[in-house]
Amino acid sequence: MFVTMTKLILYVRDVALLKSFYQTHFDLPVTEEIKGEWVVLKAGEVEIALHRVGEAFRDKAPKTNTSNSKIVFSVQSGLPELRERLVSAGVPMRNLKRYDGFAQLMCDGEDPEGNVFQLSQADLERPDPRV
Repeated sequence: MFVTMTKLILYVRDVALLKSFYQTHFDLPVTEEIKGEWVVLKAGEVEIALHRVGEAFRDKAPKTNTSNSKIVFSVQSGLPELRERLVSAGVPMRNLKRYDGFAQLMCDGEDPEGNVFQLSQADLERPDPRV
């Protein structure tokens, strides 16, 4: 059996706020919407769905950094400049980083509800994989 991922659902407190964030900063188009309750954003081959949390959870203060997941976006070029634009817009962003043997430049950030995302840019010149 072959399985593919088509959609990631995030349960959120403010659908409109996160819709605006992802459209403003990553230019993700809306493919489906129920105003204030549900919105689906096209992010390449995967859709990100923003689903308003149930009433019992709406008034509770969100716990900081309790998610064990990370949304990863790939960019073709210009990651340092994109990171700087996000920082200038007040988006919490971590420093650019690299790992030995991994031909990617990366940085992490957080959306307005604390969901962690990563921006990743493949190195243009890939090192010899035998090294």
